[in-house]
Amino acid sequence: MTDPIVVVGIGADGWDGLSPSARNEIEAADVVMGSGRQLALIPESPALRVAWPSPLVPALPGLFEQHHGRRVCVLASGDPMFHGIGVTLVGLLGADRVRVIPHPSSATLACARLGWAAHETPVVSLVNRAVDTLLPALGDRTRLLVLSRDEHTPAAVAEFLTERGFGPSRLTVLGELGGHEESRLDGTASAWSHRPGPRLNVIAIDCRAEAGAVRLTRLPGLPDAAFTGDGQMTKHEIRALTLCALAPAAGELLWDVGGGSGTIAIEWMRTHPLCRAATFERSAARVDQITSNASALGVPSLAVFGDAPAAFGDVPAELSAPDAIFVGGGVTQDGLLDECWSRLRVGGRMVANAVTAESEALLLQWFSHCGGQLRKFQVYRGEPLGGFTAWRPQLPVAQWSVTKQSKGVVA
Repeated sequence: MTDPIVVVGIGADGWDGLSPSARNEIEAADVVMGSGRQLALIPESPALRVAWPSPLVPALPGLFEQHHGRRVCVLASGDPMFHGIGVTLVGLLGADRVRVIPHPSSATLACARLGWAAHETPVVSLVNRAVDTLLPALGDRTRLLVLSRDEHTPAAVAEFLTERGFGPSRLTVLGELGGHEESRLDGTASAWSHRPGPRLNVIAIDCRAEAGAVRLTRLPGLPDAAFTGDGQMTKHEIRALTLCALAPAAGELLWDVGGGSGTIAIEWMRTHPLCRAATFERSAARVDQITSNASALGVPSLAVFGDAPAAFGDVPAELSAPDAIFVGGGVTQDGLLDECWSRLRVGGRMVANAVTAESEALLLQWFSHCGGQLRKFQVYRGEPLGGFTAWRPQLPVAQWSVTKQSKGVVA
């Protein structure tokens, strides 16, 4: 057995801020790996220093194979298990091959400076994500921290907040936390005029919404007007009921078959930052509107594929075992439900909606063979009729939902 890889968290204060045990691990190593900035924070030693290549992740297996049998120490920023290299290494090598010596994370230090309760403060990372990802976390009078990509992130966040009706929000940018050159910039999003500061920074946002700003919560049932496109969507009331039947949970994966405007997949992903989704849509124009809606509503990582079921084969391995499948279009397409059922993992949920007599009849057949629950919804909306208000019926929707109990047909 070789020694485990030791991952040492190091702060902006460098060697002076390390514990004796962390220093001992670095001094005892045959090889020390890290970024050029991190390697510059430790004193000279006989150890071989290896600066991270770019791109990093594909190179890691080869690096560790090259230095197999030697004592390897990896330097990481702050807490290696908080959006750090430690998570990557555990995923690559296994938890039994990695030993972590953490340092306070940038989020912990930021909360300490601001007097915010760390356990009550959400953290959104924009290190490798678009600024749109921030949207689902925003809410009037809420607080959150943002991990920046670089020195330009604060200005991008301020602009985004202003565009989304959160211009009065108070921003604090904390740079080089824990180091000798620690800095702080304060201001409001709409009036942010500070020049770019340190590359390493954390943004604290004390959210304040403008009067009349559209309120978009994580709960299912966003207003139809929140989505753009040709109107091909699961409408507000039915969408809320459909998401309840799909029952999203943190980390689960949804396949949305017949994406339309992407409403179901988008709302699934908004329920929790770890929820993932892939949607399938044959129309190129609707693929564009799904992508646009996903970005505008804060889930730009939504994966969009072509026509189902042919495009099922294009799905990468990490998205290939759905916990839930929603069929909102093409129910009567020959073999579609069979293919969806075969792809659904055991214990997963399938929900299908139908608005035509033919598709409703097919759902009834599946219900008779597989069980589950069959419902029919009729929604009325109050609309003007002359000087009065009349109830306008929407198309009735039949819904079949079922949990897959085995690889075969549910009894």
